[in-house]
Amino acid sequence: MENKRKNLKKNQIVTFLVTVVIVVVVNVIGNYLFTRFDLTSEKRYTLSPTTKEILNGLDDYVYFKVYLEGDFPAGFKKLRRETKEMLDEFRAYSKYIDYEFINPAESADAAERNETYKLLYQSGLNPTEMVIRNSDGSSKQMVIWPGTLVSYRNNTEIAIDLLENQLGQSSEEALNASMQNLEFRLIDAVKKVTRLQKPQIAFIEGHGELDEQDVYDITQTLKQNYVVTRGEIGEKTNALLSRTDYNSQGDVKAYPAFDAIIFAKPTEPFSEKEKFLIDQYIMHGGKVLWLVEPVYANMDSLQSQESTIGVEMDLNLDDMLFKYGVRLNRNLLMDLTCAALPVRTGQVAGQAQLEYYRWFYFPLLQAASNHPMVRNMNSIKADFVSSIDATTSANGISQIPLLKTSDYTKVSGAPVFITLAMLRQQPDKRMFPQKGQNVAYLLKGSFESLYANRLPQEIIDSEEMDFMEESVPTAMIVVADGDIIRNQIDVKRKAPLPLGYDQYTGNTYANKEFIENCISYLVDGEGLIDIRSRELKVRLLDTTKIAQQRVKWQIINTLIPIALIIALGFVMAIIRKKKYSKK
Repeated sequence: MENKRKNLKKNQIVTFLVTVVIVVVVNVIGNYLFTRFDLTSEKRYTLSPTTKEILNGLDDYVYFKVYLEGDFPAGFKKLRRETKEMLDEFRAYSKYIDYEFINPAESADAAERNETYKLLYQSGLNPTEMVIRNSDGSSKQMVIWPGTLVSYRNNTEIAIDLLENQLGQSSEEALNASMQNLEFRLIDAVKKVTRLQKPQIAFIEGHGELDEQDVYDITQTLKQNYVVTRGEIGEKTNALLSRTDYNSQGDVKAYPAFDAIIFAKPTEPFSEKEKFLIDQYIMHGGKVLWLVEPVYANMDSLQSQESTIGVEMDLNLDDMLFKYGVRLNRNLLMDLTCAALPVRTGQVAGQAQLEYYRWFYFPLLQAASNHPMVRNMNSIKADFVSSIDATTSANGISQIPLLKTSDYTKVSGAPVFITLAMLRQQPDKRMFPQKGQNVAYLLKGSFESLYANRLPQEIIDSEEMDFMEESVPTAMIVVADGDIIRNQIDVKRKAPLPLGYDQYTGNTYANKEFIENCISYLVDGEGLIDIRSRELKVRLLDTTKIAQQRVKWQIINTLIPIALIIALGFVMAIIRKKKYSKK
């Protein structure tokens, strides 16, 4: 008996020492070999290679001030937890990530809270007002600032909203989309705030494009991350290829003067010289966002008359775009899924009485593919949009549809008779026989020059140049609606409104997010924007079942575990009794 006790004690000591040695060895190996295990089904905590590359390249601290601290509803608590876990993942790959969670409403002084709110709003964060209903039937209003301010070295802080703006979705679905895009939003902020030299973007003028007021909001948004200018191409050979150098043979070598250029609703034709300069800008790797309309129609002509005509518009770009991979059709699309138009129906006590009718020429566009530029995106409002077809002449070019109308679409070839009388008609699905029509394409690859084997003599004689017949790998985006980038002007203050906001209905569409994604893709490439394609499953609870079966599940979750433990205790007692009674 004594020997058995000694052997038992000896085995316990050996087991303890072996355990200590294993723990020490594992910690020593861990100092030299870094690895993490993600056991979630959708690899929620596995960062993309692009994210890891950006984090590994940091050389100084990036600091996040996250304003998600406080007594929040369950959904926002989950967003807070997901944000913290994502930042902890960032920390695992870079020692230069630091953060703090702040409660902007912690002060008991209302004046101090309002001053804090004012500073946050001026910094670029947007509040979310919610009415919280308690179980006893009472309610309270809460202001939440679901965003973060990100800083790097002495750079100015940039504001990042963590809550997705999802029109027409429930709060649970919006929070789900927000959590899915956390990695993209946070690492995009890291890249933007640490960028020492901002890329250059140019709005091209000279062809009746939208003016500065029309694109004011998106311009100010882009200026946070890019150098944004405006200018004409004219007859200047160096307008788009201004950076030139000479190689060892003494030949001219040209480089794009801008990281991307934007054509925002041109209404006048391009000259052959301008087309050539644009073509060579693309051949040298330049990126283009085309927002062009093959049919001219607008609401201004309907302000004073009942009807108008949508007519073809010759911009002299058809052959160029066809060569690159798309054909803009001479038609206008009507869509049963569309935005509303306010119509004055009377006046009461000096106030105009407005009613809202669906205006089929304002389709609400949806994603035409699962490309990360448009995945999980809210509806995008278009004004008088045309369809686009992919051509078969662009060999080796990837033609990816981005936006389309709904499956209840009507296609009308130009000229199109447009009348306000249709507002008074009851919509009928039979009037919209066509399926969804593509209205935006991403084109990427090595493009063939429009001027290959047919260089104009006047251009050859003008000045020396670095002519290329085939482009280096590059990309462009073509959208058959120029108004998609235009912000409304406040009718009372005559001031620009945020892009995508409709002052008449109060709805906010995803126009700004789409344009930002387009520029981000063109300038930064696929790596960063591809993070948006990840889909993380957030298992949402059925609120109806919760309300109906609350008592049932409370009993199951409280009594059954206790009952199982008691039953297990009885079983173990019986086993022990039988075991020792035999001895």
